[in-house]
Amino acid sequence: MQPMTCFKLTFAACLCAAMVGCGNDSGTDADKGKSTAAPAKTAEVVIYTNADEEAQTAMKNALDKNGMKGAYLIQSFGTSELGGKLAAEGKNIEADVVTLSTYYLDSFQKKEKLFADLQNKAKTIQPSPSYWTPILGNTGALFVNTEVLKQSKLEAPKSIADLAKPEYAGHISVPDIMGSSTSWLMTQAVMSAQGEEAGAKTVAAIEKNAGAHLEKSGSGPLKKLRAGEAAVGFGLRHQAVADKARGLPIDYIDPTEGNFQLQEAAAVVDKGAKTNPNAQKVVEIIVKYGRPELLKFYPVALYEGETVSAENKPARPSFYKEPLTVELLQKHQKMVKDAGK
Repeated sequence: MQPMTCFKLTFAACLCAAMVGCGNDSGTDADKGKSTAAPAKTAEVVIYTNADEEAQTAMKNALDKNGMKGAYLIQSFGTSELGGKLAAEGKNIEADVVTLSTYYLDSFQKKEKLFADLQNKAKTIQPSPSYWTPILGNTGALFVNTEVLKQSKLEAPKSIADLAKPEYAGHISVPDIMGSSTSWLMTQAVMSAQGEEAGAKTVAAIEKNAGAHLEKSGSGPLKKLRAGEAAVGFGLRHQAVADKARGLPIDYIDPTEGNFQLQEAAAVVDKGAKTNPNAQKVVEIIVKYGRPELLKFYPVALYEGETVSAENKPARPSFYKEPLTVELLQKHQKMVKDAGK
């Protein structure tokens, strides 16, 4: 995930473009003197998103092939940056559609009902509110470099909590709870198993064991394992699955605490009478036609009828006991930081 993102919190994007109208210069004598201005053209749809490049491409392909080509433009924001814009600008934001981590969307909706109910919403596997619909999901897991693990004479961990043991010090790489939402997947798992206070202490001990291999991005730990700089890591499950399939000495482990999940979703900004009439259409197209391509890069089934390969099905799919919000993330960050003092 990306800084404050499943998977990179530093990624995001906005799409916008213009639909062209045309007028007719010709007319009868009765028409002379009358205005020949072109009919009012449909306003461009502006989409702000924290999605990474693969997800942006999937959304663009879906829109281009289903009647929206030429009606949008792409520009990117970091997740925390986009969250800041929404917090500061509210319904005055330029965006008509946003895609963002669901805990951001839920927090903003709770504060000021920023988003409109979606029309023609497809049925999700997990219950979801009326104002957002998921576009991709990320699941956490442990992974190992099998060669480095053997060289280090370490046993493969069974649980995330194992990484706090002294023998793993200097041999692990994990994302930092202060900079990566991927780390929040790890923290949720440990806190669910041990309780918040004990879990915070365990996560702080794991981060201490990581030392110089404590990473700001969710993809950082796997990069360290690929390079042989660490034996064990935590990150996004599907990335380790893909590495193993490519023949790299990487294997993945579903921890006993569970494979927790974060989702990114699309929502329509409710601007009342000024709400873009094509905003709902954009969201519907992204989900209906973009999901097959999104599933290739983020193989987590989110809608009824979707399937993924056996290796991409986590053994212990889990969700946190409380609704995920920015406030809950900040609470967990503070608890881990305080426990590490």
